[in-house]
Amino acid sequence: MKKIFGYIRVSSTDQNIDRQLEEMLSLGINERDIYIDKQSGKDFERPQYKALKTILRSGDIVYIKSIDRFGRNSRDIKREWEEITQGIGADIKVLDMPLLDTTQYKDLIGNFVSNLVLEVLSFVAEQERKNIKQRQQEGIKIAKAKGKHLGRPKAMFPEQWQDIYKAWKSDNITAVKAMERLNLKKSTFYKLVKQYEHL
Repeated sequence: MKKIFGYIRVSSTDQNIDRQLEEMLSLGINERDIYIDKQSGKDFERPQYKALKTILRSGDIVYIKSIDRFGRNSRDIKREWEEITQGIGADIKVLDMPLLDTTQYKDLIGNFVSNLVLEVLSFVAEQERKNIKQRQQEGIKIAKAKGKHLGRPKAMFPEQWQDIYKAWKSDNITAVKAMERLNLKKSTFYKLVKQYEHL
């Protein structure tokens, strides 16, 4: 008997998991048959996706939100598509692209259209990833040129930092004593020391 599965992949910063999950559930997919990975497309060690592929059988159907859920470039996307549809013999339905529905297009023309759309969309997904990366790099360059600090904000130094730091550096007090006086944890103390020494 054929089974229906859903696959969702989101990056850890992506917040659309609920929307995708809701859409899968509305299609009648049992929640236990929806596999979710929370990692970037760059990291292809996706345990839930791999688990799904091991239980997929010929005739089963996999729903995905968009074609880029399968990989970070057109080669990866096509390889995964072929492995599921030809290697395993399962079907794929891409929710945001109804033309990519292998349950509908079994004839020669349907297969041709589906393969053509897959080629184009996997190429577009790869180009979009490259464009995003380029825009990020350009944004970082502009921000640096304007003197903006990127990354985490530097920690604030406690009020008596300079005096206690000097006393510790000249061996008048121990590091433990300095931490107690500044009311800091060991990790925070040494992080501040490192920052202070690189000012």
